[in-house]
Amino acid sequence: MNLLTLDYIYYILGIIVAFVAFRVAMDKNHPTRWGSALFWGIFSVTFLFGKQIPPLAVGYLVLLMVIVASIGKVKAGKEEEPAKAEREQHAKRLGGRIFIPALLIPVFTVVGTLTLGKIQFGSTHLVDPKNVTLISLGLSTIIAYAAAQFLTKAKASVPMQEGSRLMQAVGWAIILPQMLSALGGTFAAAGVGNVVSKIVGDVLPTQYAFVAVAAYCLGMTIFTIVMGNAFAAFAVITGGIGVPLIVQLHGGNPAIMAALGMFAGYCGTLMTPMAANFNIVPAMLLDLKDKNAVIKAQVPIAIPLMLVNMLLMYVLVYQF
Repeated sequence: MNLLTLDYIYYILGIIVAFVAFRVAMDKNHPTRWGSALFWGIFSVTFLFGKQIPPLAVGYLVLLMVIVASIGKVKAGKEEEPAKAEREQHAKRLGGRIFIPALLIPVFTVVGTLTLGKIQFGSTHLVDPKNVTLISLGLSTIIAYAAAQFLTKAKASVPMQEGSRLMQAVGWAIILPQMLSALGGTFAAAGVGNVVSKIVGDVLPTQYAFVAVAAYCLGMTIFTIVMGNAFAAFAVITGGIGVPLIVQLHGGNPAIMAALGMFAGYCGTLMTPMAANFNIVPAMLLDLKDKNAVIKAQVPIAIPLMLVNMLLMYVLVYQF
């Protein structure tokens, strides 16, 4: 038995998204009032009642979200922002302290991952050990929220209004990580990984340990560029290249392989417009003339980072 499960994090997310749907529905000046309210309303339902609704019904709901978004009925409302002078005043008052809440998230996620899964009362665990990292991430965001409120002394309504404004600004791209992760799982279940494994085995001399690592890292990067999400690539490339070649053929450490493999995938995320929520949305929020400006700035970093990651995996995965 577990006191805290991932379901509680989903419920919190569902409540937040439901609030966005409510604000949109109440905004008579919203350019796509009912379409946007329907999109956010369905999104909240998947979080709140995902376990109770049959999977097929959830699939139809997701398709309805896609249809609403594809016909241009999901847009941001005209939320009022504080005046520039007011924002500059707050920035000057807070200074570098404004980054403290953001830094608390990774710190407490790591601390929670290392500790919360080990806390138990008899046969009852404090958190679900299988999802301790995700639960720690959710708890750390709550801690960061409390810290932000303490630092800024903002009214309780401010985070709700600003959260709604930012979510609407991101728009339909907010569901891309989940959609692409699901697509990766579908590919894996369909046997795409086995096809990839056969192709790589026929083309490359995978009897050499470094070639197996290079194929895996390049596969993660390239497939992420195509899919737009490292989670989608992970299921296919790890099942098709990582496990059979690095782990089974050469005896590599699966934990090290998986961790650095995701890192290689994230290098691909930096270089693709398919990762719209990471690369295109920021350009929209910053009102950049070149919508690919973020990608162009990241490519010179992503390529050498991927090569270093590849060498690091080769050094570590067969040694520990």
